[in-house]
Amino acid sequence: MTGTPGPADTIDVLVVDDDFMVARVHRTFVERVEPFRVVGVAHSGEQAARAVDTLRPDLVLLDLYLPDLFGLDVIPRLRTAGHDCDVMVISAAREADTVRGAARHGVVDYLLKPFDFEDLRVRLERYAVQRGRLLAAVVRSQADVDRVLAGAAVPTSATGTLPKGMSVETAELIERTLRGAEGSLSAAECATLAGVSRVSARRYLEHFHSVGNAEVSLRYGSTGRPERRYRFRGRPAGLRPGDEARV
Repeated sequence: MTGTPGPADTIDVLVVDDDFMVARVHRTFVERVEPFRVVGVAHSGEQAARAVDTLRPDLVLLDLYLPDLFGLDVIPRLRTAGHDCDVMVISAAREADTVRGAARHGVVDYLLKPFDFEDLRVRLERYAVQRGRLLAAVVRSQADVDRVLAGAAVPTSATGTLPKGMSVETAELIERTLRGAEGSLSAAECATLAGVSRVSARRYLEHFHSVGNAEVSLRYGSTGRPERRYRFRGRPAGLRPGDEARV
């Protein structure tokens, strides 16, 4: 496998999944998010190790149920070979021991299958921000170390750090609306209650989801796309959202 050199700020991704169709879907999802670029796809642990040797990706999206190796066993092989690429697990494995094992191996995230594009998008965008902070960090003192480690953590305040173009006032309004709801809200319901446009409500709700302050579930109707529903967590995001999402 070979890759084509990209811009310096491109984040190169290797997709690893034993199911060819699922791997194709994951590749399509990744390539919809800037600045990510898929440089290769592997369908087994051995293929993944060889692909990392050849392609040197920045990030590996790693399935765990591979035909030749358990996915987590690939990670120490990569480290022994001197590769420092980040690893994001994408798996149907829900066992607590597996999740703890992934954490011990230093994965940057763990996304449960099945999921939808938005669940992967927010994780990729969060990873890109964290990676940029770490690459730009200059460490001269313990305070610098603390800032680096804090930058790698998920923000715990819904309105503390907002993307450009978002206002604290609107974020607080959406937060109050979501906190005061009985159960979950759709973007349309939240917009009606808050008195803002649906597009604006959806943007703030997705931001809360991306920083871990809101969890998302999908409600399936008789026809059309599933409806995304939001519930405020009300505490720091120690657990990753998206458990109920679907491809």
